[in-house]
Order: sequence, then C-alpha cells, then structure tokens
Amino acid sequence: MIRRTLCSLAVAIGASLVPFSPLISPAFAEAAPQQAQVPGYYRMALGNIEITALYDGYVDLEAKLLQGASKAEVQRLLARQFLAGEKVQTAVNAYLINAGGKLILVDAGAAKAFGPTLGFVGEQLRAAGYSPDKIDAVLLTHLHADHVAGLLDATGKPLFPNAEIHVDQGEADFWLSEANAAQAPEAFKPFFALARKSVAPYQAAGRFKPFRGEADFGGVTAVPSHGHTPGHTSYLVESGGQRLLILGDAVHSHAVQFIRPEVAIEFDSDKKAAVAARKKLFAWAAKEKLLVSGMHLPFPGIGHVRAEGRGFAWVPVEYSPIRGK
Repeated sequence: MIRRTLCSLAVAIGASLVPFSPLISPAFAEAAPQQAQVPGYYRMALGNIEITALYDGYVDLEAKLLQGASKAEVQRLLARQFLAGEKVQTAVNAYLINAGGKLILVDAGAAKAFGPTLGFVGEQLRAAGYSPDKIDAVLLTHLHADHVAGLLDATGKPLFPNAEIHVDQGEADFWLSEANAAQAPEAFKPFFALARKSVAPYQAAGRFKPFRGEADFGGVTAVPSHGHTPGHTSYLVESGGQRLLILGDAVHSHAVQFIRPEVAIEFDSDKKAAVAARKKLFAWAAKEKLLVSGMHLPFPGIGHVRAEGRGFAWVPVEYSPIRGK
C-alpha cells in the first residue's frame, strides 16, 4: 500500500514539472535588489506607557578608543561577537516615551555632525507616527554632539519647536562655558561650539531648562551617572510596576564593556568616575532585573543585564509585537 502510494506521488510530481525553456526566465532574475532598510523604530509597552526606540544611524568607532585592556584582549572580546577589526559599527539611538499623552524624547541624535550615516531621528520619529512639533520635552543624557546636534533641523531651526530641553546643570555649565571652550585642546573646541549652537535657539525662546540631581519628569526620573561627561545623566522610566533604565553613554561597546566594565573609552572626561558609574548601573540593573537601554547598544538597544563571573552579560530583547496595556 505504502509502495503504491509513493509511486503514485512520484508520477504526480513528475507530471507537474515543466521542462526548462530558455524562453522562460526565472522570476528572481527580474527583481532588482532593494537597498533600503525598514524604518528604524521599535515599539514596546512598559506598564501603561509606550516606549519607541529610534535609530539615528551609526558611526564606525576605532577599537583603539577602548582603554583599560590590551589591544589583543579588546580584539579577542570583539571576536567573540564576530566584530573583530580596527573599526566597529556603533549605533546611535534615542528613545521616545509616550506617557499619558505627554511625549518625552530622550536624546536627539547627531544630525549630520558626523557624516551621512547619522541624523535620522526626525525621519524615524515621523515613520513611527509622531510629528517633531508634538514633542513636549527632550531629556538630554549629556551634551556631546551625537546626542544634542539633532535638536536642530537641516536649516538650523529647532526641530522640536514646542519642547522644553532639559539637561543636568553641571553639564550645561561645563559645555556652554566660553571660558571652558577657550581653554580646551584644539581638537575638543568643536564639541563646545556644537553644544552651544544646538541649544541656542531653545535658550532664546526660554525653553532650555537645566535641572539638578534626581529631577522628576512625570514617571521619568533623572539618575546622575557622571563620569563620561561632568553631568552625564541616565533616566529611569517607571509605569505599572515595570522599569526601564536608559543608560545613555554608560556603555559604548557591548562586546567589551559588559564583560569588562573597567574598560573606559577615550571620550570619557573622567575615566575613573565613568567606570564606577557603569559598574553601579550594571549591578543595579542585574540585581533588580531592570530593563535597560543604551544610546550605543545595537538597535533597538533594549534588553537586560546579567551578572556573569566578575563582570556582566548583555541580553538583548527579543522582537515581539507591542502588547496591549
């Protein structure tokens, strides 16, 4: 019985096959490759609010910028994640919090301050269904250009004209000081200039409002994590018993700095303080099982931190449809 069935199936399959003809071209040969990627946004529910990760783009960072481990060790750790090389593609992310009708954006991206591979926060925001003029507040982790230059559009006007801009007072005092800019090494002077330029229209409109310490923004609390810059700030988002810790630039390399949190990066203004802040944030996130996100973690940059040996491990979120509230 089985033999007869298999024979019948083979005959049916053979009859259905059409001999190859040069007059018939395979369909795939006519389809041109599509170069564009899908829009860079990812939504998730956090308690009763919605979080949208926004992909500003990427920058290639040199591995030698990581300090506190030998070049061989850095390359070994990168290779574990199939990232070995002199340069590593590094994401730049921002996060939109839709809390009770109030729209809060954490960081604004780089605009075109570092070339054409960055500067897409506004575009991704619109693709996600939001208009920049509807943003109520922008919370800045710090005033480095890849987090603040996106406050302006291509014409130099405010991209978020109705938003209040918030940043740690110590951060503002440092980067917006003309005296500090004058004393800075020549290579760092453009960073001071970009910070001042990016916030200037908001200052003029009375919408630039620095804060001190653990300021509360309605379900979003500032978490001082100074070190990467003088006033670097992380943000804790809470809703319905769920928490998300937005790390900011507490981590640049997921391949190296989780397992070796003592590794700093050249951009850290105070490397010892930056390492201490990173260890403290990682330990907190691991102990409390917090969701975390980071501006330079692989997009969408959301996941968990797990304690592992003397260091930690990064556990990225798995893709899923946004769940109902």
